[in-house]
Amino acid sequence: MFKTRLTGLLGIEYPIIQGALGGGLSRAELVSAVSNAGGLGMITSLNHQTTDELREEIRKTKGLTDKPFGVNVTLLPTVRPVNYEEYFAAALEEGVHIIETSGRSPDSYMKMLKDAGAIVMHKVGSARHARTAERVGVDAVSVVSFEAAGHPLPDDVASSVLIPICVDAVKIPVIAAGGIADARGLVSALALGAEGVLMGTRFTVSKECTLHVKAKEWLLQIGEADTMLVHKAINNTERVIKTGFAQRILEMEEGGAPLEEILPLISGDKVREAYNSGDISDALFTVGQVVGLIHDIPSVKEIIDGIISEARNIIRRLQYIDTGANQAATR
Repeated sequence: MFKTRLTGLLGIEYPIIQGALGGGLSRAELVSAVSNAGGLGMITSLNHQTTDELREEIRKTKGLTDKPFGVNVTLLPTVRPVNYEEYFAAALEEGVHIIETSGRSPDSYMKMLKDAGAIVMHKVGSARHARTAERVGVDAVSVVSFEAAGHPLPDDVASSVLIPICVDAVKIPVIAAGGIADARGLVSALALGAEGVLMGTRFTVSKECTLHVKAKEWLLQIGEADTMLVHKAINNTERVIKTGFAQRILEMEEGGAPLEEILPLISGDKVREAYNSGDISDALFTVGQVVGLIHDIPSVKEIIDGIISEARNIIRRLQYIDTGANQAATR
């Protein structure tokens, strides 16, 4: 019932991908749990200061699962200099052949990745970018909509419109990213033409995620209207929880503060410290609007099994409605 081109491409049981979480949250424990439960776990490469650290995380993950998992390389401005090619090489040399890119076009790295036999997924926020990604040779695109916690484009287009537009624009599989945390989101994404979903916020609030329990419990109190967009002024839109600190960053950006002044305040180190301590008073906390649907802290397996089981029930219910309507029409 849930076999798509994406499950075949990635070698996974269910079309569910764990988003590449920042702040050191996409660790081996979470990544392996998602893969073991039938989805695709994703290590975030830039959570690691060096490629040796990335290699260590990959090896640890391989010790916890024999199922496929991927490595994300985000091609965005960073406080420290990054040689992205070294991160790609480390992942490939360690035997990871599912690579996710985001931030900007992976065009300049595609020969390297394809020569190594990698499957490449790329995050996009518009049909134009999806077509470009397909043209440079990626195997699938994750379409990040307005609701998402990641880095949506500043176009403010919701998934109900953006997903089918991108599906119509390309021939490669489309993955819906943003606004999905349960079976209703999965079924609706498939109905819109996507061949899989990517979830970040839902897996953030799971037992296996290393986020401090105080922060997880705090997220259970957050509603769908308690997020805001920052970084539009620096062309790197991100959805975060509304806090005094987030408002301060937004005011700096809108006031024309230089990027060099802003980057140290939003660095990965500050975010990592906040996630580890549970104190987010001086760090941006990335979540999607879908946080309003999350009311518990289950295991990853419970999340995925629950989504698949309820999705089957939803489809059966829709089939029953259709059958009932047809029977009524023939009376």
